[in-house]
Amino acid sequence: MKVRPLVQSLLELVRSGNLKAFVARAEEAEPADLGDVMASLDDQERIEVARALPPRLSGQALVAMPDSEEAEETLVALGPEQAAEVVDEMSDDDAADILGGLDSEDKEKILSEVEDREDVDRLLQYGEETAGGLMTAQVVAVPVTGTAAQAIEEIRRQSEEVGDFTDVFVTDERGHLVGVLPLKSLVTSPAGRQVSEFMEEAGIRVGPDVDQEEVARQMTRYNVTNLPVVDDSGRLLGRVTLDDVMHVLEEENTEDLLKFGGVSADEELTASWSDAVKSRLPWLYVNLATAFLAGAVVYVYQATISKNVALAVWMPIIAGMGGNAGTQALAVTVRRLAIGNIPAGRSGEVVGKEVVVGLLNGIANGVVVALVAILLGEGPILGLVVFLAMVGNLFVAGFAGALIPIVLERMGVDPAVASSIFVTTFTDVCGFLLLLGLAGWLLIH
Repeated sequence: MKVRPLVQSLLELVRSGNLKAFVARAEEAEPADLGDVMASLDDQERIEVARALPPRLSGQALVAMPDSEEAEETLVALGPEQAAEVVDEMSDDDAADILGGLDSEDKEKILSEVEDREDVDRLLQYGEETAGGLMTAQVVAVPVTGTAAQAIEEIRRQSEEVGDFTDVFVTDERGHLVGVLPLKSLVTSPAGRQVSEFMEEAGIRVGPDVDQEEVARQMTRYNVTNLPVVDDSGRLLGRVTLDDVMHVLEEENTEDLLKFGGVSADEELTASWSDAVKSRLPWLYVNLATAFLAGAVVYVYQATISKNVALAVWMPIIAGMGGNAGTQALAVTVRRLAIGNIPAGRSGEVVGKEVVVGLLNGIANGVVVALVAILLGEGPILGLVVFLAMVGNLFVAGFAGALIPIVLERMGVDPAVASSIFVTTFTDVCGFLLLLGLAGWLLIH
C-alpha cells in the first residue's frame, strides 16, 4: 500500500521519539490518516501514541484503524481511566462498536469510568451486525405539536449535544416517529406554522434487529443518508448514518469475497498463518471429498482412457472450461441474490438465461476444441466427442451455476459459502462423464 506523505512524516516522528511534535502535527491529520499511522506501529508504539494523543484524537485514530482487534487491545492497554476518557470523546455508536469486542470484565471496567454510559449501554444490548448495533442514539427530533419557530429553537438546543446531522425527525408525545422535517420547508415557513403541516411522512424505517446488510440495501435503494430505527411500537430509538453503511458495504463485500473463495468470513485479513490454516483447512477437506467424486468417474473409465490415451489431454480442458463457466454464472447469480435483484417467481428466468448462455458458449468453444483435435490428427470422431462434451458441460455449468445458489438460499444456507463447491463438483463429474462416456460409445465400440 502506498503511504501518504503526511502518514509517513507522522510515522517518522513517532519512531524518532518526538511525540510532542507528533501530537502537534496530528491535529492537522484526518482520522483515516491517524488510523493508518496506528496500524503501521508495533503494539508498544501504538500504546504510547494513544496515551500521548488528546482523548478526542486517540478515539478517532482507534475507530479508523482497519484492524478492530488491534484497536480494542490498545484501548484496554490504556487502563480503565484513560480508556474511559477516550470513550467519552467518541460518538455512542463508535464507542459501542469498539467496546462490543472486549470481554465482559474489560468492558465493565472501562464503562464504570465513563461519565455518560446510558446510550452506549443501550446500543450494546443489540447484536453487532444489526440495525440496533449499527445505529447512533443521537438524533435531532422535534414534537409534532410544535410550530416552525419552536422546532428551530429545539434543533439549536439539541445540536449542541448531537454531532453532524442532516435529518430532523418528528415525534409525538410518546416518542413515536411520525415524520421527517425538510429543512428547506422549515426555514421558509412562517414562525407560527404548525410542524404537522409541512413535515413529510417517514415511510422508510427499520427495527433494531434487522440485519446490517438489509439496512445497507434499504439505504442505497431509497437513497437516504439517515435511516430511522424504531421499536415494535414505532418509538424512535436512533438512526443509522451513511458512513456506517459505507463501512457495512465494505465489510459485507469482503465477507462475500472470502466466502466465495472458500475462506471463512471469521478469518481476519491480517490473521496469522496458524489462524489462516484453521480457517481454510475445513473447506479444503470438503473440496477434497467432492474431488473424490470426479476421481471416481475417471477410475470407472480407466479402460476407456487406456485404449485412447489422447483423452487424458482433453479431460482437464473440458472440466476446466466447465468450472470457469460455472463460476461466471455463479458469480452473477450470487450477486443478484445479495442485492435482491431476483424478483419472486422469476428464478426460472434467471436459470433459463444462464442455460442459454452456457449452451451458446459451449457451442462456440466446442467448435474450437473439435477443430484443434482434428488438426492434431486425432480424427473427426474424437473431434465430435470433445465438441459434444464441451457443449454439454457448459450447458450443465450454466444450469448448476444459477440453480444451486438459488436452491441453497431457499434452504437457508448462505449461497456464497457452499455454491462454488457444488458447482465445481457438478462440472468436473459431468465433464468427465460426458467426455469418457461419449468416447467409450463412439470411439471404443
